[in-house]
Amino acid sequence: MGELESIRTFLAVANQSSFIGAARLLASTPASVTRTVSALEERLGVQLLLRTTRKVSLTSAGAAYAARVAPLVEGLARATEETRDLQKVTAGSLRVSAPMSLGMKVLPSVLSQFSLIHPKTSVAIDLSDRFVDIVKEDYDLAIRISGPPTDKSTIWRKIRPVPRLLVASPSFLSLHGAPQQPEDLVNLECLSYHDHSKTEIWELTRNGYTRIVEARGRFSVNNGDFLGELALAGEGVALLPRFIVEDHLRSGRLVEVLPDWSAPDIWLTLYYPPYEHLPLRVATFSDFFEAYVKERWGETVDA
Repeated sequence: MGELESIRTFLAVANQSSFIGAARLLASTPASVTRTVSALEERLGVQLLLRTTRKVSLTSAGAAYAARVAPLVEGLARATEETRDLQKVTAGSLRVSAPMSLGMKVLPSVLSQFSLIHPKTSVAIDLSDRFVDIVKEDYDLAIRISGPPTDKSTIWRKIRPVPRLLVASPSFLSLHGAPQQPEDLVNLECLSYHDHSKTEIWELTRNGYTRIVEARGRFSVNNGDFLGELALAGEGVALLPRFIVEDHLRSGRLVEVLPDWSAPDIWLTLYYPPYEHLPLRVATFSDFFEAYVKERWGETVDA
């Protein structure tokens, strides 16, 4: 038996003034209770209880020990009960919106690990690259990869920057030539991430100088993984988050274009409806997601 249980047994005997009464309270046997207290006294090297045929009472050392340990045991009991109550509060359902690419790559592991710790919380994930209205569409929170928020009615929480880079396949660059300056991109097929059918604008910076390029080409798509597949097929140059293309860069199936020029970072951000107080289950999932991402990707380094 552990020391904490031994102390609880000793306190039960002291409160009941009886080994039999303590055994009844602890759903144990008098012999087991007696052995437990005797073992505790042996470890402490002091007699805690006086045993007579009629009564069990505390020695002076036992009384001092009980006075010290009883508040600690009570505090642990309260902490245990509060933790159980907390679990009841975090139980329930969550409705989460997330972008398709990030959701497919990250959220399965997040949900699997989260469920081990919070088995009574159910999570419904809606994967979409559409910029959802979390208030009107009744989401508890949304995970987004985007620039600064424009919706003033929501609460937002930055998690980390998401680096982006220009990529293309070696075969495409071999056939069309690798651009040397951002201006060269206007003569190449650019794979555009479109938002409501608008052509994507690429802002590229080097040593304090900025160039603006309109990403024109035959194809535009509203999903990063799809753009990555088009780039792999040799259909053009794409500007994509590193986490989408890092495996292809490592294998050499894609290479970086204009590596000396950088695009502004976008941010991995959590968005909430305008809660007066963040619900505990929402805060719990948010904290878990943030810890998972930062452990896997780091605070600010490239993914």
